Amino acid sequence: MKYMTHAVKMLFKSAMQYRASLLMQVIAQFVMTGGELLAVTVLLTRFKAVGHWGAAEILFFFGVMQSTFALTELFGRGITSFPWFVQRGEFDALILRPRPLLVQVMFSQLDPRRLGSFLVGMIAVLTAAAQLELQWTLLKGLLLAEVVLGSMLLLTGLFMIEATVSFFSVKSIEMVNVLTYGGRTACQYPVDVYPGVLRVLFTYVAPFAMCMHWPVSAVIGQPMMALPMWAYFLTPLAGAAFFALMVRIWYIGVRHYRSTGT
Repeated sequence: MKYMTHAVKMLFKSAMQYRASLLMQVIAQFVMTGGELLAVTVLLTRFKAVGHWGAAEILFFFGVMQSTFALTELFGRGITSFPWFVQRGEFDALILRPRPLLVQVMFSQLDPRRLGSFLVGMIAVLTAAAQLELQWTLLKGLLLAEVVLGSMLLLTGLFMIEATVSFFSVKSIEMVNVLTYGGRTACQYPVDVYPGVLRVLFTYVAPFAMCMHWPVSAVIGQPMMALPMWAYFLTPLAGAAFFALMVRIWYIGVRHYRSTGT
């Protein structure tokens, strides 16, 4: 934990050396993600509901996904760009250092630009909560925090699929993006608006439904599943389980690693 805290502190300090550049990049991300929010808003002014979900409820799901994905890219940049480490031979240097290997990879880079996307997501969540007249409680706040953490672990695990494949192929596997960036786009909306095949995909293969949709629906008072409130604190653990599984698989890839040189 001390190493992780120190690494994050130093990376933020490094990014702040060029404050004007960082500010412009954050603003650029804010504008780009804001365009997505605008598109969703325009869509919801034309169609007042998607399935049985109202506009404010859809906006809440959108905001949670955007915020979570932005935080994942902010703190998980080392994983999302891991194939570059292998292709350039930079992974060799990490292996030689006396620190946990995965921790080094994950905290080798940060992407502070994603703060702009995170801000858009938070604006969407707060706007939707106001429209829903959501009554916040400590229990709901803790559940939403767990949703974000569990979903971040799930997304990081999904990015680790490509990171693992990179040990065996120097070419990027674009199919993985169906579950990462494709999952982000699809799961901005509640999973129960999709046909059966996609529901299965995003519930049991890439379990966004368990990590995000089920507990978020409970937070806004429209539960998808007839579960007691305490059970919704268990479903985001699917993200932690998926991440733990991918860590094991990733280390199998490490054992088969052969340097590509520089």
